[in-house]
Amino acid sequence: MTNAKASAGNPHISVIILNWNGCQDTLECLASLRRVDYPNFTTVVVDNGSTDGSLDSITREFPDVVLLPTGTNLGYAGGNNAGIRWALDQGTDYILLLNNDTVVAADLLWTFRLAVAQVPPGSVLGAKIYFYDQPDTLWFAGGRWDPNYSQFEHIGYGLKDSCPSTAFVEVDYITGCALFTAATTFRTVGLLDERFFLTYEETDWCYRARSHGYKCILVPGAKVWHKVSSSFGGKDSPLVVYFQTRNKLLWARKHASIPLQWKIHRQALTDLAEILFPPLSWSLDPVPLAKKLTWSLATWVKTVARRKADPVNRAILFALRDYYLGRLGNCSDEVRALLNPGT
Repeated sequence: MTNAKASAGNPHISVIILNWNGCQDTLECLASLRRVDYPNFTTVVVDNGSTDGSLDSITREFPDVVLLPTGTNLGYAGGNNAGIRWALDQGTDYILLLNNDTVVAADLLWTFRLAVAQVPPGSVLGAKIYFYDQPDTLWFAGGRWDPNYSQFEHIGYGLKDSCPSTAFVEVDYITGCALFTAATTFRTVGLLDERFFLTYEETDWCYRARSHGYKCILVPGAKVWHKVSSSFGGKDSPLVVYFQTRNKLLWARKHASIPLQWKIHRQALTDLAEILFPPLSWSLDPVPLAKKLTWSLATWVKTVARRKADPVNRAILFALRDYYLGRLGNCSDEVRALLNPGT
């Protein structure tokens, strides 16, 4: 929404929301933004080729929203880049990337605006994000790298926010679910890397921002409620597993040390080996050796087939195959078919 009450001293904020067949979620998100009390912001919805009537519904219910149809699914990175380019061309001062499956506190933009004066210039700011269906339970309170498990984690995940702190916290990255920064930061760092398509693109971008000297900072007073991967069936859906597996390797190639890259690759190949080469079981029954061997091999073959048929395991296989073959960006139709394995 473009708020006509712009006043001197309040920089312009562009709120960019990416929609892909998420009409009802997007409408609820826009309704929450309508209650935001900041006097100078524009809401931009980038539509990634939706076929669920999103464009008509948004135009009808929120005529003041700027709609940017891409005509095709460009992924999270490509779709948001379309919105970022538009905002930069319009001369906006700040940009908020916001997931469509969220609702926001009415003071969200004011909280970010006031935080800007208290942090180093160009900082990347994040909100405290709660589960939509558990409004007092944290989904994200900053992101950090866990060296023990060689993976990223959400600080505070699953915890009740019973004693909230107001102190700003420097973190390793800010989730793209709600990422706020100055337009000048995007001009310096560049756009999201579209090779990721979905997941890890904001982590990559934050690490690139940090390489330019910018800080990633959680602003605990900024609050958002998130439905969590509703477009892709949840965090354990085969599609999410595919992109997370593939893109973690791409992130490591861009940002990790050689020893850490090797550790991450070794973990990925171990996952592959567990799928393709389960241990051979051996019967202790007093039967002839040839029969025992036949039974063991038959069981082993059935185990491999069963594991390879599992949609999540197939997603891991496809992800490793595509990464090592250099197939980045969007996934193939055979990967998307894992969401509906019976079709």
